[in-house]
Amino acid sequence: MMRQPIPAETDAPAPSVVATVVATSSSGGIQVVSRVAQIFRALDNEPQGLSLSQLAKRVDLPRSSTHRIVSALTSEGLLAAASPNGRVLLGPEISRLAAGRREFWRELRPYMERLFFSTEETVDCSILDGDHARFVDQIAGSHRLRAVSVVGSSFPLHSTANGKAILAALTPDERSRLLPGRLKRYTDNTITSPTALMKELEEIRETGVAFDREEHTIGISAVGIAVQDPTGDFAALTVPMPTQRFIGRDTQIATALLEIKHEIDATFGLSNR
Repeated sequence: MMRQPIPAETDAPAPSVVATVVATSSSGGIQVVSRVAQIFRALDNEPQGLSLSQLAKRVDLPRSSTHRIVSALTSEGLLAAASPNGRVLLGPEISRLAAGRREFWRELRPYMERLFFSTEETVDCSILDGDHARFVDQIAGSHRLRAVSVVGSSFPLHSTANGKAILAALTPDERSRLLPGRLKRYTDNTITSPTALMKELEEIRETGVAFDREEHTIGISAVGIAVQDPTGDFAALTVPMPTQRFIGRDTQIATALLEIKHEIDATFGLSNR
């Protein structure tokens, strides 16, 4: 039985972008794809997002039509609503699909190995995943007492070395979009003042290295750096360890990380940035 075409401007809600395109006629499907592309382009480089009215005006579509397409894209994770202002942003699925083509963090494994041999400590690699840092790779240290996190687990940005390193590399607007209105306290050392956090992020931006001094977990401290590829993708390399072994070695570990950062920047053509 042949499926009847549904006009692109029908009032029926579209369950997904794919379903909408399949259900339209050839010309209608092309029209929907074109409108989706216009919406993506309109939201590109808009870290604060656009309201539905602003987006409709930007792409020259009726608000009702824009709302239907936005709803379908949001259900697929390709767009997201920016809380609490309700604006529309590019969604996490866009980043995931783009990362699938070229995962920058996979190219950092040789540098992680060099850090591991020079520090003899655990080395983690993480990426920005929504408003958290997610561990994607690790070389576990050989010490009986060591810091090890499960690959795939996520951690907050404001209380970790990898999170703060990435935050420091972002623009102020991007930071504001990612950070919650209230910074959660994990230990007595967690920075919960937005002003104090922003001050530290500026210092990290200057020095290139971030510290976690038992800010997320008592007994664990870490040093981290953020690195970036030419397309703008960020990753963080961190060296976590028990605080008792961290004390007195923080400068040595930071120096090793900065040396690796300079090598990565030079390799990926970012040395002059």
